[in-house]
Formats: sequence, C-alpha cells, structure tokens
Amino acid sequence: MLTGLTVVDLTAELSPDTVMWPGEAPPRAVVTDRHERDGSFSREITLGEHSGTHFDAPVHFTPGAPTVAEVAPDRLVLPVRVIDISARAARDPDAELTVADVEAHERDCGPIAAGAAVFLRTDWDLRAGAVEDDGGPAGDLRFPGFGPAAARLLVGDRGVLGLGIDTLGIDPGRATDFPVHRDVSLPRGVWHLENLVGLAAVPPVGAWVFVGVPKVAGASGFPARVLALVPHAHPLGR
Repeated sequence: MLTGLTVVDLTAELSPDTVMWPGEAPPRAVVTDRHERDGSFSREITLGEHSGTHFDAPVHFTPGAPTVAEVAPDRLVLPVRVIDISARAARDPDAELTVADVEAHERDCGPIAAGAAVFLRTDWDLRAGAVEDDGGPAGDLRFPGFGPAAARLLVGDRGVLGLGIDTLGIDPGRATDFPVHRDVSLPRGVWHLENLVGLAAVPPVGAWVFVGVPKVAGASGFPARVLALVPHAHPLGR
C-alpha cells in the first residue's frame, strides 16, 4: 500500500482474444505442468513482441538503436502528462494530436518539462475492437494517433522521453508510412507504449508512470505492465 498514492493499472489483459495488428497471431498458451499430475502449474506462452499493452524500443524502426534490454532503467519511471482528445476521436476515427492541442494543454497545466512522458487519451480502448476498417480494398485501418507536427514539438522542443496511447499504434491507423515511428520518436531514442487502457483515471498532470517491461535481450518491444502513480493531494488528481 502506497500512502498518498493511487496505483492505476494501464495494462490490458493478454489472452487469445487480444486484438492484434492485422496479420499477427494472438498470444497462445500450452499447459506444461498440471497440479494433479506434477504438483505445480505452469504454461509455455507464445506471443509476438508487440502484443497487447506493449513497449516499443527505439530499435523497432531504427537499426542500431537501443533494444528493450538496453533502455536505461531511469527512462522507465517518468512524470507523465495526459492529453485528452477523446471527444474529437469519438467523432473522427482519423483524429490526430495537433500542435494546438499541446499548446492548449500547456496553458491549462503548465509547460511540459524535458524528461517527461506524454500519453494521448482517445478512449479507443473502450471500443469492442481496437481498429476500424474503412471498407477499402486494402482493409485500411482507422484509429487516432499523434500527428507528426505535434510529435516533433514534444520530442524535439519539449524533450519528452516516452509517448503512449490507448490505440494499436502511436501513428494514426491510416498513416501506413509510420512517420512518427520512423522519423520523429524512435530515431531520437524515445520509447512508445501502445494499447494502454484506462487513461481516464490518470490526471492531465501530476502522475508518474512505471513501465514494467521484461529485460529481454535483443527485443524490439515486449508486453509490459504499465502502472500510473497518482498523488491524492494533487489539485488535478483524483
């Protein structure tokens, strides 16, 4: 029990029903030990590195950049800002975080300091599925994300160390060239968290995030247990 803090779990449960990027297999489990036979219970799990609520290491899109195991531990516990575009995202599945959104957040909550993480709340985690299909011949994905200009402001000017979102990806679903992944964040060593849940329980300013990602050698990403620590006394806290 942490006195004066509420711990908010931002992690979706991993299961065979986990919504995956199209073409990727969901997690699978095979029981290897049974209580009645072996006196213990264990399973062998098969899953992709980018399953469920997961961490993107910089190497995911940037050759030679840090892997999951090479990300410094002091980059995994950060103050976090939450910018809410859920009202716009409810009307527009192609909604993007804009520079104006960031500036409005800072007018309300103060400047975003270097070394923070910024999470984008779209409430996409509350939908039955994590994507929409626009009906086109290629089955194009549609979900909100970070606009490149806003991402450049956050990464280049504000010096944030992490970006997070409650959709399948940091880039909007229609952005098949992944401009934020490829050109803005990962090349500068900024990590991502994707498929977060429950961002409505985290205030726009005042919380910290703990990223519990396993230290897997060579990994481009991995499922993570993501916890937000919300101070009770913060004026914008719960």
